[in-house]
Amino acid sequence: QVQVAESGWGLVQPVGSLNLSCTVSGLRFDRYAMAWFREAPGKEREVASQISSRASTTYYANSVKGRITISRDNTKNIVYLQMNDLKVEDSAMYYCAADRQFRLAAPRASDFTYWGQGTQVTVSS
Repeated sequence: QVQVAESGWGLVQPVGSLNLSCTVSGLRFDRYAMAWFREAPGKEREVASQISSRASTTYYANSVKGRITISRDNTKNIVYLQMNDLKVEDSAMYYCAADRQFRLAAPRASDFTYWGQGTQVTVSS
């Protein structure tokens, strides 16, 4: 049984930082691309970042490029999302997702197979 679990929810002030983690079990983690999606109220779920199975390739949405960093530790089955210079518009539920295929173009939520329950990030003064 595949399990995907996010952690690191928080309330931060604008320009603050937050680090999210996602632990995966039940699959060969080093064979799966991982991604962080986010969904704000009333909006579609969109990709924030994606990392290939061996961390050789990453993708960042234009809205977060330069402010966030995705990384993974295949020895611990964990993927991270370091977020800096947070903005109010970054407030959303953040989801971790896994799939065998890394997409060179912006992946859609429907492209990913396994999902976590999500963790809330709120940026507010």
